[in-house]
Amino acid sequence: MAAAESAGAGVFALVRTSNPGAADVEDLPAPRQPLHERLAQLVDGLSARLLGEGGLSGMGAVVGATEPSHIARLRELMPRSIFLMPGVGAQGGRPEQLGAAFAAGPASALVAASRGIAADADPAAAAERLRAAVWGVSGA
Repeated sequence: MAAAESAGAGVFALVRTSNPGAADVEDLPAPRQPLHERLAQLVDGLSARLLGEGGLSGMGAVVGATEPSHIARLRELMPRSIFLMPGVGAQGGRPEQLGAAFAAGPASALVAASRGIAADADPAAAAERLRAAVWGVSGA
């Protein structure tokens, strides 16, 4: 965190990952709430240290797109953090289920997709379809 502050950079913390076994650890009670919610509270507690002029923090969170039922709650717990959202495409995450991630504005989430684009017969068209779908739910 100190290195990010001194460099004017950001950092992402793992909060709720997109891998199939995420629930085995990240959804466990810790002790009053799921671990991913406790991690979100820690991220939010640090977010003021890297707060930008636009109201978003450089203290971001990895929030997998594969479990959309957690996204609104995590946005509530981390209103200033940018979400890095892996898992769209090959892992099963769908852009139309990510709207809650953008509650802080269209710049508040970065949707990561690689296999679903790279493996497509027309990667440029696949990337454009994803961009359009994400912008459609982002409120931009």
